[in-house]
Amino acid sequence: MWFDAPVQVSVLGAGSWGTTVASLCAPGHPTVLWARTAEVAERINRDHVNPAYVSEFRLAPELRATSDLDEAVAGCDLLVVGVPAAGFRDIARKAGPGLRPWVPVVSLAKGLEPGSLLRMTEVVREELPGHPAAALTGPNLAREILRGQAAASVIATEDLALGAAIQGVLGRGVFRVYLNHDVIGCELGGALKNVIAIAAGIAQGLRVGDNTRAAVIARGLAEITRLGVAMGAEPATFAGLAGMGDLIATCMSPLSRNRAVGERLGQGVPLGRVLEELQMVAEGVQTAAAALELGRRHDLDLPICRAVHGVVTGRVTPQQAYRGLTPAGHEADPG
Repeated sequence: MWFDAPVQVSVLGAGSWGTTVASLCAPGHPTVLWARTAEVAERINRDHVNPAYVSEFRLAPELRATSDLDEAVAGCDLLVVGVPAAGFRDIARKAGPGLRPWVPVVSLAKGLEPGSLLRMTEVVREELPGHPAAALTGPNLAREILRGQAAASVIATEDLALGAAIQGVLGRGVFRVYLNHDVIGCELGGALKNVIAIAAGIAQGLRVGDNTRAAVIARGLAEITRLGVAMGAEPATFAGLAGMGDLIATCMSPLSRNRAVGERLGQGVPLGRVLEELQMVAEGVQTAAAALELGRRHDLDLPICRAVHGVVTGRVTPQQAYRGLTPAGHEADPG
């Protein structure tokens, strides 16, 4: 057994998803949520509300919050890191000295580290050697889960005994957590679908129709599957919750921030203004460039990722991006 009950859970990052995961865990396990500001931590403790994110929902009254990182990680049995990919390494490095050596680390981030292009479990291995790493991913729209609507997720780790232990901590009620040993595929599916979601959002903003959106989603799934397999992932992973499931939710739901970014870009709004309005991180903006670089390394053409990158960098307009997709060939070909 990995854990003795009760399990002390620490969640770093009080954004929408970090707050949701912490609130799910708290009724069954002592849970501490680390917030960057004392004001947010105080409101969570006093009013059971996160005023910065998902503020319309009452959180589990058992949840405790702090803005002191050392206090947050002290004595924890399971560390869950819910900060964006760009800041993941810094938080992991700062949290390290306060962690006991064996404590597993679960990533909630769905992105790739800028520059290194590493997945978050790879960052954990570099910054927190000796700590088992796992990733929670899948079609997990925070507001739906806080409403109590059914959802399914995947805990990805090569150590299935550890995965089963984490599964028991994170799963609750109609929030079902499945196991998957394909860490590469699960993490890449979670990161790369954000790029395709921006493309689907652009289609919505351009009002090109549902047939076009369906084509982009289907061809996008084929595109990210090709890249994932080239990087060592299993094809079947992209047909599951971490691939197609997450892709559908992110491309179609108005709650999806990456889809929202694409839609506003399709309406002609400049990226800077879009991100200012969003006030949250949309990982797909950075991941588009990362996907293209990974495609180059593996000698793969990724036309949808290339089109999205062109739009977010201002090199092409949304209209040009959609007109510039490659002519149709065999369905197994790119584009």
